[in-house]
Amino acid sequence: MKKIYYIASLLLLFMSGNSFAQSNATKKADKHYDRLEYVDAIEDYKKLVDKGDATPYVYHRLADSYYNLYNSQEAARYYSMYIDGASDASGEAYYRYAQMLKANANYEEANRAMQAFASRSPQDKRAQAFKSNQNYLSDILDKEAKFSVERLSLNTDFIDFGGYEKDGKLYFVSARNKSRRNYGWNDQPTLDVYVSTREGEEFTSPELLEGEVNTKFNEGTVAITPDGNTMYFTRNDYLDGDYEEDEQGVGQLKLFRARLVNGAWDDIQSVPFNSSAYSTGHPALSADGKTLYFSSDMPGGIGHSDLYKVSVSEDGSLGEPQNLGAGINTEGRDSFPYIDEEGTLYFSSDGQLGIGGLDVFYAKAKGSNFGEVNNIGQPINSNGDDFAFTFSTSAKKGYVSSNRGGLAEDAQTANDNIYRVVQLEPIEEIDIMVKVINAETGAPITQAEVLNYNEAKTQVGKKQTNREGQAAFQGLRVDKAYSLQANATGYKSGLAQVSPEERGEVGVTIELSPIKPIIKKEEIVLNPILFDFDKATIRSQAALELDKLVGVMKKHPEMEIKVEAHTDKRGSAEYNQKLSERRAKSTVGYVVSQGIDKSRISWEAFGESKPKVECDNCSEEQYQENRRSVFRIIRD
Repeated sequence: MKKIYYIASLLLLFMSGNSFAQSNATKKADKHYDRLEYVDAIEDYKKLVDKGDATPYVYHRLADSYYNLYNSQEAARYYSMYIDGASDASGEAYYRYAQMLKANANYEEANRAMQAFASRSPQDKRAQAFKSNQNYLSDILDKEAKFSVERLSLNTDFIDFGGYEKDGKLYFVSARNKSRRNYGWNDQPTLDVYVSTREGEEFTSPELLEGEVNTKFNEGTVAITPDGNTMYFTRNDYLDGDYEEDEQGVGQLKLFRARLVNGAWDDIQSVPFNSSAYSTGHPALSADGKTLYFSSDMPGGIGHSDLYKVSVSEDGSLGEPQNLGAGINTEGRDSFPYIDEEGTLYFSSDGQLGIGGLDVFYAKAKGSNFGEVNNIGQPINSNGDDFAFTFSTSAKKGYVSSNRGGLAEDAQTANDNIYRVVQLEPIEEIDIMVKVINAETGAPITQAEVLNYNEAKTQVGKKQTNREGQAAFQGLRVDKAYSLQANATGYKSGLAQVSPEERGEVGVTIELSPIKPIIKKEEIVLNPILFDFDKATIRSQAALELDKLVGVMKKHPEMEIKVEAHTDKRGSAEYNQKLSERRAKSTVGYVVSQGIDKSRISWEAFGESKPKVECDNCSEEQYQENRRSVFRIIRD
């Protein structure tokens, strides 16, 4: 998979692999494409379409070209044509197709594309997140707005993005400098850094940043140290008149820093972890200036671009970059980090569940790490690319960049613009503080396993209690129900629920009863292991009962058990026999999954032949009693 970079908006991207090879017919178009000259590439590929010479390869290249320009209508059209014509369309093509469909507000078709992506890439974190929360779109779209957004008057008909305010000055990136050469990606001038001074709620006419930061190549977003004397910024791989390219002829992005000397930003230096083999960019600084955050596709990452942090010493030297990990990064594009005064991380991603293109997400600080990642919602997020979010918690104001305005007249690409953000209500989260105790003595239970499940019954956390019997789940989404299950050796499992109405810090106590095996004759007496109609899935309440059985078997390591599974009489006898077999296997499978050797538990299925309740016109309660599993001791 070849790397490419959206330098115009500094969004790191990847090309999808194609099943169909290049040919002499596509040679000219491919050259433009490989050089990131998407406007010219589109023109040449469309000539092949007009001649009737298009192949799935051509449709894929057209789709990716329009995707990179965020022309969502054309991108979706050509992804559809590629998928229809390719026998082995990649999962990534389906993912991009879904992104473009969401950008066009075609949510139903986008979900179908996501289903296809998930089936082709089941191990992908993006696929797993989708499968565990297929109602995510309504969750985001129905969320109450916490911010207002307003387009700034300083925007132009060219690309403008990356608003960052420091000491009354607004720094941003723009392609408005017509004296620059046009960049082949989008046929707009290369990017420069501009600055404007605040006057009330407005800004003065923007001017080019003084000093040596701007060049004839692309410059990107900036971050300034608390003392105002050092600026980190992104630029193409260009320093001291020397421009570097990788093996594919692409100039990577690099991070540089400049010093403020007599009112101008000079003394440009490259940071030590830059490389011409990969990109680094999108700098952000912690409030104390001791940590620098950035995005990169350096080796060892998780996705197309990941977020990293690096320590900044008092003398300005930088430590070793650290990946922020799988809790933040995805297989997609994770970029444009920003840290507010309270340590909350904001960033843009198309790998997290969003409503189209890049969405803005946040994760609150939790010690040296971050809590759960949350979509910040509308109107900050839109069907377009939404990125470069910066925010002051004290002023309750900030900026976001977006191409939500769509295509300008006769334009191939959607222009980025800067929007002012005003917070209307605080962003809320909940922290669940769990305490696990002995139900008989009230004593804390240490090293108990506490599992946290969301409304979709997907595990969102797993912790072990400390000496005080406590475990914490922090930075969780509000407006969601959570189920907490505590397990400890020698105890029956316990459950607790947290309702969607809870806010702030929520205390939960789970009492676990010591296991006192009830063995009657040759049968272990448990509450019935009941099943839903026509199902063989273990219910959560049934799991609690089976945990008791597991506890008994662990306490008596020589004990062997036989599971007897039964159904009610609805359906044919043959079908019910097979259903009871599935239920028996499901029951045995659960017990084995909890650490019991499979040689110690056998099963027999009776179908409808041995009902617990004999009845002709059975009630639902009687049917339920007949859908059961019982346990017999065959060796103790």
